Amino acid sequence: MIRVVVADDQALIRGGFRALLDAEPDIAVVGEAAGGDEALVVVRRERPDVVLMDIRMPGGDGLAATEAIVADPALEATRIIVVTTFELDEYVAQAIRAGASGFLVKDTEPAELIRAVRVVASGDALLSPGVTRRLLTQVAGAIAAPLDDAVIAGLTEREREVLGLVGRGLTNEEIGGALFLSPLTAKTHVSRIMSKLAARDRVRLVVIAYETGLVSPGV
Repeated sequence: MIRVVVADDQALIRGGFRALLDAEPDIAVVGEAAGGDEALVVVRRERPDVVLMDIRMPGGDGLAATEAIVADPALEATRIIVVTTFELDEYVAQAIRAGASGFLVKDTEPAELIRAVRVVASGDALLSPGVTRRLLTQVAGAIAAPLDDAVIAGLTEREREVLGLVGRGLTNEEIGGALFLSPLTAKTHVSRIMSKLAARDRVRLVVIAYETGLVSPGV
């Protein structure tokens, strides 16, 4: 069972997410919060697998709450999906630094929200297609300086292919399908790439893919 906490200052959105997720046999919403500080209390109490975190909330925003959760060793198994809008582009770079594992826009289709929770709970990172192309091209340069050519040269041709697909937001299963590999083999490639590039998570790999030109704006 995937245990979820929903943090949003709008009761209607919290209720909608709860109704949608609780209807799934493998997902249960175990707590709600209307602000960042309250979210921390609920997350520390419930130890959920996934948190759906709004960014702008009273009583401590979602970015501060995300940073606190990621920094807490007792919550290392908890993954955070930041729920954002295009109007909040400037906050996404901060959320990446804070350690969020996924991003979704608030008008995401129900099926995509459910998929996102499952993907992030399984250990993958997720950037919704609507966020990836527009936001990452804007914030990538602000997150880190371009990588040294020698570091990029350390990737094999196959690893470059995999990194490019990670940059487009594909999961291990989708990468495997695109390259005729098993999901496990795709996951192994991703793990090796993360190690070679000293990347904290898949979200960072997406940024690297844009920074190095493996994924181009609009592609």
